Parts: sequence; structure tokens; C-alpha cells
Amino acid sequence: MTAVVVTEIIVILGTAFFFTFLSGIMFFILWSKPKFREDSRYILFAHMLINDSVHLMGTIVLFLCVLAFLHMSKAICSILVLITAVTYHNTPLNLAVISLERYVAIRFPLRHTEIATQRRTAIAIGLIWLINSVNILIELFYSIALDPHFFTAPVLCTRQQMLIEEWQLAFSTGLNFFFLVVVALTILYIYISITFIAKSASTNKDSANKARKTVLLHMFQLGLCVTSFLFILFESLIAKTASALYVPLQYLNFFCLIVLPRCLSPLIYGLRDNAIRPLFLGYFRYNPTTLK
Repeated sequence: MTAVVVTEIIVILGTAFFFTFLSGIMFFILWSKPKFREDSRYILFAHMLINDSVHLMGTIVLFLCVLAFLHMSKAICSILVLITAVTYHNTPLNLAVISLERYVAIRFPLRHTEIATQRRTAIAIGLIWLINSVNILIELFYSIALDPHFFTAPVLCTRQQMLIEEWQLAFSTGLNFFFLVVVALTILYIYISITFIAKSASTNKDSANKARKTVLLHMFQLGLCVTSFLFILFESLIAKTASALYVPLQYLNFFCLIVLPRCLSPLIYGLRDNAIRPLFLGYFRYNPTTLK
């Protein structure tokens, strides 16, 4: 490896580990405080932290293997692809569920705790994982059915290498686009609904306005998810128009459109929360007076 490649790897790993450490602090805060553990909103946020951290690390492992031209058996590659693909799809659906929880809190404030229970939140998280796992598992079973020795062949591990037919990639891309559109429309509908609710005389306007800003933040987070599509598009353009600079531009593309969005999204959401921010800063600075 050249010095440039080593530097690139250090920057990517350093950035990922640093933001994963920050996410770990937030998760510890959510896990250690009963008021957070029992609130459906914070349960979903904790799920976001775990999901995005797992996705980030899995994606980086795949990227580094490709960067080092490291081949592995398709059995191991399938596990990595399954983890990264499912956690990628989980993010927009998790944002939609968090937005729905905020809508319920504003639309039905007296019944919020009755509707958004811990059990229903756990079921919602389970459904998110189930929905997003089915498609990937079907792809793998289809590949095995066509090629019984599918898992034994060595491969440079990418999602495309795990697909046998061209229609599988087209179907996967279409499904991703469908989920993003559905989630975007859902969040937009919730934002508009909360805006109208905020104008009602019987509504707590401060709570409604905070919920509206939170939903708008979810739309921004969803926009960060869309950068993954831009990564694939830019990577194709780089390969066709700038082959001499493919490796450095591929690294820059990956760092800006995959690593940074996944690092920043949960951090922005967590630091915006007035209940989490002082505790987070206390743990980060290790200030005992703020941790009591």
C-alpha cells in the first residue's frame, strides 16, 4: 500500500470510530436513564444509533476490502452484504416511524402513552427489520437455487457481485427508490398535518412547533440517506470520465456521500434534543456536576 492509501484508510477509520464513539455515549445515556428507556421516541432513537453504527462499520469493511482487492468467499460476503443492505433500508423506515410517533404525540396528546407503548414500539422495530430482510434473503436464495456452489466461490465483495441476474439489481434499485418516496411522502404529510394542528387554538403551540421542526429534521436526515444513490451515480461517472483519478475520487466520493452523512445524522438529531444534550456534553467532557 502507498502512503496515500494508508492515509485515506486512517482518515476513514478515524472519522468512523470517533462518531461511533459519540453515538455510543448517546446510547449509554438512553440505556442508563429510565425516562429514556420507557419513552417510545427515545427507544426509536436508540435503534437509529445502533442501526447506523452497524451500517457504517459494515460499509467501511466492504470498502476497505475492495480498496485492498481482498477476495473472500461468497458465504462471508453474503453476511456482510446482508447486514449493510438491511441496516441501510432500516434508516428511512425508522425515520418514518419516529415521525409518526411525533404526530401521535401532537394529534392525540392524552392518548399518546396509551398508543405509543414500549411493546408496540418493539413490534414496529421488528417489522422494520423483517420487511427489509425479506428482499435480501430472497435474492440470496434465488442465487443459491441457480448455482448450488454459489457460496464457495471467492469474490471481491460488493452488492453487485452477489447478484446473478441483471433484473435483481434493477429490482433492488427500484425497491430502494420506492421506499424512499413512500417515506418522504409520509414525513411530508405528517409535517403538513402538524402545521395545521399547530394553528388550532386548543393545541399546545410550543409542542406542535417543536414537533414540526423535528419532522423537518427527519426530512433532512432522509435527504442524507439519498446521498447513497448519488454515490453509485458519481462512481459510475468517475469510472467513465476520469479513469486515471478513479481511486482518489472514489475515496472522496465514499467519504463525503457515505461516511459523513451516516456520522452526522444521529449526532445532529441527538444534540438538538434538550434532554440529551446536557447529559451528552457532561459525559463527553466528563463533568461530574452535569451527570447527577
